[in-house]
This record gives sequence, structure tokens and C-alpha cells, in this order.
Amino acid sequence: MPKIKSVRSAVKRFRKTANGFKHKRAYKNHILCKKSPKRIRQLRAKKMVHGSDYALVKRMLPTL
Repeated sequence: MPKIKSVRSAVKRFRKTANGFKHKRAYKNHILCKKSPKRIRQLRAKKMVHGSDYALVKRMLPTL
């Protein structure tokens, strides 16, 4: 029986919580000067994985 392995890129992007998986928001890496301070501040917070994507993330992370 082969070992069950996690997708390594998914391990770096998602964290397991009691209610699902959280991830960092997009659009916060570069070209920040044209974005408003409010928008940048709101992108700082982590976000939960959407319900329709939950099964896909769970399949990529079987050991969590």
C-alpha cells in the first residue's frame, strides 16, 4: 500500500481550522500604490475556503 501524500503546494497555501480551511487573499503582492489603503488593509485578513472548493482542498490535504 503506498503512502498517502499531501500536495505540497496546498500545504503551503492552506491551514486547517475547526471550521474548514483558511487561506491568504489574492492581489496583495505587487502594484499596491494604485490600491487604496482601505483595500490593502482588508486584503490583510485571512479568508475561509468557499464551500464549493472545500472537497477539492480536503482531497489535496488527506493527512490534515
